Amino acid sequence: MTQNIYQRLGLKRVINACGKMTILGVSSVAPEVMQATAQAASAFVEIDRLVDRSGELVSRYTGAEASYITSCASAGIAIAVAAAITRGDPARVAMMPDSTGMANEVVMLRGHNVDYGAPITSAIRLGGGRVVEVGSSNLSARWQLESAVTPRTAALLYVKSHHCVQKGMLSIADFVAVARQHELPLIVDAAAEEDLHAWVASGADMVIYSGAKAFNAPTSGFITGTARWIDACKAQHEGIARAMKIGKENMVGLVYALENYHQGQTVVTAEQLQPTAEAISAIRGLAADIEQDEAGRAIWRICIRVEASVLGLDAREVEAQLRGGEIAIYARRYNLHQGVFSLDPRTVAEGEMALIVARLKEIAEHAAN
Repeated sequence: MTQNIYQRLGLKRVINACGKMTILGVSSVAPEVMQATAQAASAFVEIDRLVDRSGELVSRYTGAEASYITSCASAGIAIAVAAAITRGDPARVAMMPDSTGMANEVVMLRGHNVDYGAPITSAIRLGGGRVVEVGSSNLSARWQLESAVTPRTAALLYVKSHHCVQKGMLSIADFVAVARQHELPLIVDAAAEEDLHAWVASGADMVIYSGAKAFNAPTSGFITGTARWIDACKAQHEGIARAMKIGKENMVGLVYALENYHQGQTVVTAEQLQPTAEAISAIRGLAADIEQDEAGRAIWRICIRVEASVLGLDAREVEAQLRGGEIAIYARRYNLHQGVFSLDPRTVAEGEMALIVARLKEIAEHAAN
């Protein structure tokens, strides 16, 4: 079998059944997008004009007044927070991330204070923000959000993610209403979301996406929203955003990836996954079902339960053996403590699901001997 570029560098082949995760390089970029990226890398351009033009093109897809491309979604969070604190004032921009004496509090739900590979609070602090949590980890009330707003508040932050607590949280409508009442910007972290319109349409001022996740772009992100606040984001290029700058080639790559995405993506259905689930359930000690994404997205996965008393291995041991084989097979491992892991088909190439089933059979057979 032909080796890929990473194998030629002496690294393992990876089968990614984990999803669009940073630890595995996020997504696979289409050849036509990479061709545009290569062409952009080989030519010169007026960067400020490219920033403006690429933002205009992104806004065509989001329906927002303006957009600003960033190096990633984490950078987008830091830049949006800095924009809310400085409001684009050059003297304040130059001070970031030291926001001493400024209104710098960012109000968010405790159930939204997540770690996506790094604490979201780190990105907020990079932008000069001070986190103010609202509610309990599993329950929040509108009055708690309202009472957390003070003259020190710079922005409200709403996080839409499968990492968040999925019950007992306030709605985006609650956040929009409170932000409008107090004339504060509302930032939405929608890093892995697939809907380009909903969060802008909700009334948020700055919506942050990863380009490399749902949209299969080269490493990138973007902030889309109202012109006033996007201008304040662009102003951070003279401050903290300088250390987070994105190259001309990835700006162009994002634009072309969004064009591909707009033309339609192939969705793997539950019905298409059923034969694989049945093949896994036929393996001694394993039972597979189809599950929908925990955050409600139109994403279907194969959920595998390990019967440790039958197999002789628990879910942690099976998942570790998948990763530790000659081919490193990565599954979603958030629920290993419950004896469960899952397979995300979006990042599995043709023929690779059969290799996963074969490896699971091999692990089961070895455990029986």
